[in-house]
Amino acid sequence: MGLPAYRGDFGRAQAERLLWRAGFGPRPGDLDALAAKGLRGAVLSLTRPGPERLDGPAPTVGGQPLAPYDAWGHDHLWWLDRMIRSNRQLIERMTLNWHDWFATSRSGVDSARLMINQNQLLRRNALGNFGTLFMKITEDPAMLLWLSGSENNKWAPNENYGREMMELFSLGADRGYSEADVRQQARALTGWRNDWDDGVGPHNFRYDRKFHDDGVKRIFGKKGRFTWRDSVRLCLAHRSHAPFFVDKLWSYFVPVPPDKQTRRALESMYVNGRHAVRPLVEAILMHPAFYEGPRMVKPPVVYIAGLMRATGRYIERDDWTWISDLTGQVLFQPPNVAGWDETRWLDTATFRGRWLAANTVMDGLAIDPDTNPATSMEPADQAVASALQFWGDPSVSDPTRAALTRFADDFWPYDPRAVTDQYDKKWKLASYPVLRQNALRMLVSASPDMQAC
Repeated sequence: MGLPAYRGDFGRAQAERLLWRAGFGPRPGDLDALAAKGLRGAVLSLTRPGPERLDGPAPTVGGQPLAPYDAWGHDHLWWLDRMIRSNRQLIERMTLNWHDWFATSRSGVDSARLMINQNQLLRRNALGNFGTLFMKITEDPAMLLWLSGSENNKWAPNENYGREMMELFSLGADRGYSEADVRQQARALTGWRNDWDDGVGPHNFRYDRKFHDDGVKRIFGKKGRFTWRDSVRLCLAHRSHAPFFVDKLWSYFVPVPPDKQTRRALESMYVNGRHAVRPLVEAILMHPAFYEGPRMVKPPVVYIAGLMRATGRYIERDDWTWISDLTGQVLFQPPNVAGWDETRWLDTATFRGRWLAANTVMDGLAIDPDTNPATSMEPADQAVASALQFWGDPSVSDPTRAALTRFADDFWPYDPRAVTDQYDKKWKLASYPVLRQNALRMLVSASPDMQAC
């Protein structure tokens, strides 16, 4: 059973959607370059990139290098910088997806070093094998702390990870497992330990068979002296896993569920490929639903990184951490083990953060009417075109373009012939076109079209 591929034109609009959903938006020139590759070439350039390269100046705060293990908010800045500068955009985006999938928070781990180590683990396995990633995340120190894995021993089994590995990571809530399975998984997962010392914190994570319950367990109807590795294997072999995996992976790229034929074909590809991720991602990125379906709201950090990529900005201040907090997404701090709630990406509580993000990107890029006075008030449609060009000429709907043009038409607040003071008239003639252009740029960044892709 084959998978359909998109057969329509692959131009700037399609390249734009691809770069926003499989990366963090285009830099100037990216859309034309990607469109020239055609659909398959464009997708493969993202899924099979070359060696990693971080283009542009290294991140700083106050002129000093970041201290991501020590300074407040610098872990967020460290990763946001990678989103902006990395030439491996899909690898970075999949790292973000896995961070949401295996949501682990600094609030429970309390170690930026362990969180960043986990982040590198996700990055190394971004398009690799899900079984391998699942196995590695189960023994990851940050996850062991976050879901009480290193507190789980044969004398006091802890169910936290055993429950979430099924409910959130591999099978889905109430899909083919029972409370008895949760308890038996907890027994199988026993044996992890770590030390704790003042000034060092948690360290020396290890598996100690003396702390493992080596008795017979019954999981999913199977009996055996299961260990933590068996827990992972049993989840991967469960009949609910492939459907769960396909639906969840698909949801990161397409906002509506796949049709039955597509779902079955992706499940078959996943099982026959022994849990390889890259082939599924490539199939999704070439699927007609990716290009012909409805738009998706951009996650806040994707929106912020995209604005900075479009304008050539880099990390030079720590404001991005608190601004991101206002948008509803701070890296390394998902709200709970289920990850971020995408229904909150755009609401009255978080939209102000997006406005402040665009305003901060504009800081230093807005036109100063005193040093760059206008010589005339250009036509409204030209002013709108200039504002769009500032952001890389993104696609906008006809209603959005019409609203921007109406604003530009109505911006001139007076009849120049009614102004008798020549100095006042000269100042307004020079400054109002500039102020209008700055306002249009902000309105473009806040438009519905810029919030979705």
